[in-house]
Formats: sequence, structure tokens, C-alpha cells
Amino acid sequence: MHLCIIVGYFNIKGDVACDHRRRPKRKRMAFEYAVALTGGIATGKSSVLKILSLYGFHFIDADKIAHQILDKQYQTIAEMFGADLIVNNKVDRKALGTIVFADRAKRKELEALLHPLIYDEIERQAMIQDRLQKPYIIDIPLFFEGGRYPIERSLVVYTTEVQQLERLMQRDGYDEEDARKRIESQMDIEEKRKRATYIINNSADLNQLQHECKRVKEQILGDFK
Repeated sequence: MHLCIIVGYFNIKGDVACDHRRRPKRKRMAFEYAVALTGGIATGKSSVLKILSLYGFHFIDADKIAHQILDKQYQTIAEMFGADLIVNNKVDRKALGTIVFADRAKRKELEALLHPLIYDEIERQAMIQDRLQKPYIIDIPLFFEGGRYPIERSLVVYTTEVQQLERLMQRDGYDEEDARKRIESQMDIEEKRKRATYIINNSADLNQLQHECKRVKEQILGDFK
């Protein structure tokens, strides 16, 4: 029987095993291999995600998570903003958006409800991705505005504000006033550009966007070697 001078316990074989009061392993933090994808509304983040996924990047879609959590909270949304926003146990997101983009206080109330729940789910999925020890993308539209996510690297999809406005009106059918409200509720795209680790310029055509994605792909992979 082996003797441990400091302290011992019996293992399953009956020998005395030693506990040298080893320090517990440092808990791995989430987001170690993450790159936050952000930009402005209608700058083309979805198109960039599709291209980067073809290069093999895994990604976590914060918008999709937010939509799922929003629908799970439909009863609370009804209490906060009115039962007329609920259709077949789902939240009418466009109608809710009209309310919160016109009223900063109500937008803050909605964020206070949803953001902690969204964060927890994103963190859970990020821990799974981090185990692979490869860079992955988290699509977080309000990454800079919220300041909630301890992610070192960010990727901004850029277009001019004029292009944002045109694309948003064409894509979602908003009039100019509503489109401007949505754009102005976010940080200015030029400021996001200054803060970014990587920038993809989506102000031209699809061919240029593909070249931009390839360039940034090489940068990201190089940084995580």
C-alpha cells in the first residue's frame, strides 16, 4: 500500500491514492475562438454568413435565437405590450418593432427581458464550438451597442448609410421614415467600421463580396493559427 504523507483516499483497487491538493483546472471561458459578426441593418450580414459557411465556418445566429426566445415569451410580451401582438402563440415581430423603434423606453424594457435569455443560449452554444478549437462566427447585430459579449475579434459588414436606407426600404417595404428610425436606433455604421477587427465591404456587387469574404477568411484563419 502506497502511503501519501499529505492526505490520502482509497481508490477502487484498494490502494491509497494521493491528493496533493492540486489546484482545480481553470474553467475555460466561452467565446475563446469566436468572431462577432455585426454591421448595420440591411448591410448584408446574411449574405456574408452564407459565403463564410461555404468556407467551413460554423456559426451561431443570434437573430434566430432571439426569435425563438421571443416566441417562448409571448405571454410576457402580451402583458407588456398588448395581446394584439400575439397571433397563434407567436409574436408579430413587425408590429412589435413598430412600437419599440418609436419609443426608446419600451425598447429598453424589451431588451431587459430578452437579452439575458439570449446571452445564456449563445454562451451555451459557444462553449460547444470552443471545444473544437477552431474559429467560428457569432452573428450579433448589436454587438457594439450592447457591449455584453466578451469577444475579442469582430467582423463588420459595411455599406454606406445611403445604401442601407435603399436596401432596407426595398427589402422590407418600409417607408423612408420607418427605415430611418431602424437605422438610427443602431450605432452609426462608420463608427462600427472604426472598431472592427475585420471589415467586409459590401457596397458593390456579389462578385466583390465573394472576394471580400475570401480575403477576410484568410485573415481569420491566420490569426487563429
